[in-house]
Amino acid sequence: MPSTTSTISPKSDKSQKTHTQVDSSGDTLTQSDLTRALQLCDNTPPEQLAIALKSLLPDRALELYSKLPPETHADLTPHLNERYIAQWEYNATFPEDSVGRLMEPTFATLSKETSVADAIEHIRQEGVREFITYLYVTDDRNKLVGIVAMRDLLLAQATQSLGEVMLTNVFCLAPTTEVMEAMKNAISRHYPVYPITDDQQVLVGLVRGARLFEAQAFEISAQAGSMVGVEKEERSSTHWLRSFLYRHPWLQLNLLTAFLAGAVVNAFQGTIDEIVILASFLPILAGQSGNTGCQSLAVTLRGLTLGELDPARFSHVVLKEGLLGVLNGCLVGLTAGTAMFLLAYYQDIPNAGTLSFIVFIAMVGSCCISGLSGVIVPMTLKKIGADPATASSIFLTTTTDVASMGMLLALATALLL
Repeated sequence: MPSTTSTISPKSDKSQKTHTQVDSSGDTLTQSDLTRALQLCDNTPPEQLAIALKSLLPDRALELYSKLPPETHADLTPHLNERYIAQWEYNATFPEDSVGRLMEPTFATLSKETSVADAIEHIRQEGVREFITYLYVTDDRNKLVGIVAMRDLLLAQATQSLGEVMLTNVFCLAPTTEVMEAMKNAISRHYPVYPITDDQQVLVGLVRGARLFEAQAFEISAQAGSMVGVEKEERSSTHWLRSFLYRHPWLQLNLLTAFLAGAVVNAFQGTIDEIVILASFLPILAGQSGNTGCQSLAVTLRGLTLGELDPARFSHVVLKEGLLGVLNGCLVGLTAGTAMFLLAYYQDIPNAGTLSFIVFIAMVGSCCISGLSGVIVPMTLKKIGADPATASSIFLTTTTDVASMGMLLALATALLL
């Protein structure tokens, strides 16, 4: 349903509220933080608010509805079917990132004995208020036994029963299925709506294909922030204090991990004092190996998102990224080693050739370790049950900094001092 913006006419003098224009698709409520969204809800007529709430993801709709005052609930009653509220509360019992959190109530559930004529009349009545795509045929225990597409319904004889025209081989999703897994199944089917059934095949709701991709798009858009400690809940409109509370703990963690890299440099302070030129190449190695690791990390996260990585292919991916790290390290190492040689030579620093060799070997080794870390870090987080994107960049940066700086300084200490 396309997004439209409606002009809201004032309420009666009794309420004495100034109304705003609220997007009936719910985008305004979605993009606002909780405080601002509640203010918008308070200043919106109930009929428009009901439309906006129904268009939201159920998690967000329940969050807003539960915070609204009782008088607003009473105003919404004529415009918001109680089945939506019951569905939102039921959805909250399922894990986050599961299909169960996205379910909508069904308004077109009939028995297989229902005639085509009665089914069409049912659609005429319910379709005025709700968007109906399929008819769902259930038995007396509400178990899903078939589905009827609108085309089949319109082409059938009025006296036929739904049992005669329904499709019995129905593809269903379970409410506990992860959104990512459900999206993989939806990609090859392209159905507009998917019925949700429990372990007993009881119809418990439906999820629209657009909602699956909307939820997955949000997950993908949040990955870049998750990699550096930005919470998925944070938006551009989030209050500065909440943003501070979201971000600061990760910055403290980043500081602690940065101390490891600092400790490595401190351990070789004598080497740096003797060969000062090495200090100018420390950020070069750290930056180059960090970029190598981020490339590997990006490909790994994409593979995890699309379901391309499984335990059977883990060793293959590790070997591939390690090989790419070596190859890239050799080429950039030649460039960096040449730069070191020329710089040392023109500054009349002894052992220019050895310094060049040290930079080359350190670049190859650090790029190899970075490539491996780009796979191992997110896969390890996934294995322990954490979000693979969560702060993986922080752990990756620590690994690459320690590897690159430690290797350069250790080689210089061993070969020159």
